[in-house]
Formats: sequence, structure tokens, C-alpha cells
Amino acid sequence: MSDINSRPELPDHLCIDARSPFYNAAVFEHEIGIRFNGKERKDVEEYCISESWIKVPAGKALDRKGQPLLMKLKGKVEAFYR
Repeated sequence: MSDINSRPELPDHLCIDARSPFYNAAVFEHEIGIRFNGKERKDVEEYCISESWIKVPAGKALDRKGQPLLMKLKGKVEAFYR
């Protein structure tokens, strides 16, 4: 039970890229789930709950730094701990 209480609150805006200002290492110590328009997504790179969007990879395309190109999708976003 103490594990549930020790989890940090999920931020409004979170990114999995450590170079991003929206990266939070403490949150990633626990498993996170993202529900987008009622369906759970496992490919979310970044989300913002207040602005209602997620960013997901656009196929296998990479930018010039080798990072996946991201598409922004708008809809209802919910973040939760599994």
C-alpha cells in the first residue's frame, strides 16, 4: 500500500525524451498508461491533458538526429498509473 502513496502526481504535460523540459524521471519509475479517446495507447511519446493532445511516432520516419517524427493528435487524454 505504501507504494501507491509514494507515487508522484502525474503532470499535465509529460514527455519520455530526457532532453525535453517536460521529462520527469520520478514519474517514469512507475508504469504509466495513457488513454486517448477511450482507448489505451502504448506508443505515446508526449502528452498534454489541458490542451487535449498526444504526440505519437509517424510510422518509421526519422528526423536528421535519428529521432522518430511525431504527429500531434487531438482528443480526450487521460493519464494513469497501472
